[in-house]
Amino acid sequence: MTDPIDLIAPQGLHFGSLGGNWVHLCIDMQRMFAEQTEWHAPWMQRVLPEVVRLVELAPERTVFTRFIPARTADDVGGTWRRYYQRWASMTAERLDPGLLELIPALALHAPPARVLDKPIYSPWLGSRLHADLMAGGVDTVVISGAETEVCVMAAVIGAIDLGYRVIIATDAICSSADSTHDAMHHIYDSRFGMQVETAEVVEIVEARGR
Repeated sequence: MTDPIDLIAPQGLHFGSLGGNWVHLCIDMQRMFAEQTEWHAPWMQRVLPEVVRLVELAPERTVFTRFIPARTADDVGGTWRRYYQRWASMTAERLDPGLLELIPALALHAPPARVLDKPIYSPWLGSRLHADLMAGGVDTVVISGAETEVCVMAAVIGAIDLGYRVIIATDAICSSADSTHDAMHHIYDSRFGMQVETAEVVEIVEARGR
């Protein structure tokens, strides 16, 4: 069971400094969400400066994920087929390949930052991410990116299940819907207080030097 819903965890890094075994997991900050497509997330440009600030803190500790759509709806099964039938304009068959790339202000940091491509919301399933982080002794994941209640949520829940300390950079994540973005913040603070910390980038940056 998670924390009782009436016990709201304080915002901030209430479990101390970052320590020396953290990575920054930056979720899907790609041109196809930043530009005028059917998946446009208008907030992305607004949070970009804070995401850049986190990356510049330690580019070599950053893992960028990219969501890579299916080529066509017929190439996938289950509800993903229905999903890509709805979003046919965003399939790889129709999408400009350049739109899959990271936003240029972030792409210039890779390398030394690593780029991980994924065909689903979660960066953990079907990838070497967890194995590689474990091999490097990582125990803390700082999460930024898009969208708050979709791929960011999948990254957070997966990290919780795997036992990482999870820090969400509240001013470096974005959505295209205010109501669900706000709702996710409330859920993290009210139900995951022992496993998730929420803090602004300025506090995260300051915590590195403690």
